[in-house]
Amino acid sequence: MFEAKGIITPLITPVNESEKVDEKGLRKLIDHVIKGGVHGVFVLGSTGEFYALDRKQKEKAVHITVEHTAGRVPVYVGASAITTRECIDLVRIARKAGADAVSVLTPMFINPTEKELYEHFKSIASAADIPLILYNNPDRTGVNLSAPLVEKLSEIPGITGIKDSSGDMTLTGEYIRRTRNKGFSVLAGRDTMILAVLVYGGTGAVAATSNVLPGLIVQIYERYINGDLQGALEAQYTLAPLRIAFGLGTFPSVTKDALNMIGIEVGAPIKPVGHLSEENMKKLKEVLDSQKEWL
Repeated sequence: MFEAKGIITPLITPVNESEKVDEKGLRKLIDHVIKGGVHGVFVLGSTGEFYALDRKQKEKAVHITVEHTAGRVPVYVGASAITTRECIDLVRIARKAGADAVSVLTPMFINPTEKELYEHFKSIASAADIPLILYNNPDRTGVNLSAPLVEKLSEIPGITGIKDSSGDMTLTGEYIRRTRNKGFSVLAGRDTMILAVLVYGGTGAVAATSNVLPGLIVQIYERYINGDLQGALEAQYTLAPLRIAFGLGTFPSVTKDALNMIGIEVGAPIKPVGHLSEENMKKLKEVLDSQKEWL
């Protein structure tokens, strides 16, 4: 069974002035995070503004990512949409391009029952023929995957893990406890909780901050795996100010502005989201200046 583990970067999608995928920028970003030691890249996640890209642009981003990564690390592709039909279509794009796994968010805008959610993910997994990682992000979608439902979903062939961005350690812990010894991966989706999830038995994290400071975030995982708990804790503490700085702007503007500041040009957030205010740009720069050793 495919194991999702380590630090996986949910790639920002660089765009040009026409809000189309910037191929040069995406290739540069991929090289940046892989050089920083990450264990996987994830294209078309929420950090990658999947909701703002049409099918053609999504397909372009997937093909560039798979081709340029060239097997250096696994490629995860976001295949999230409101309908089961569209999710399956996106999964097929990912599989055809040669991705290693897909990740599917709970439907947004609507509020399905647990039975409907079960059938949704079962149908996608049955059509996928590629490892599927569930994605729980109730703050963004208004839909929360309960621990009993995830336990039930973990029994479906092809569903091999979950990314949890709920920020609820009790819930994440229950995902881990209920699926342990099944080869089911549980990944942290909140960067401030990476070490906590690892200690509890998780397998890694999908960390937006690893777009900017991949080397630092990788140290949380590597130090923990190598038995250096105190070192991992210090790396987690060092990371915290950058993750907390995400509150300076509308998601995902802080990550894009931070990358532009350090010379990885990714363009502007896709409208209606805009750049940070001048005042908050200064605050973000102060945070980055305090972490220069990792840039």
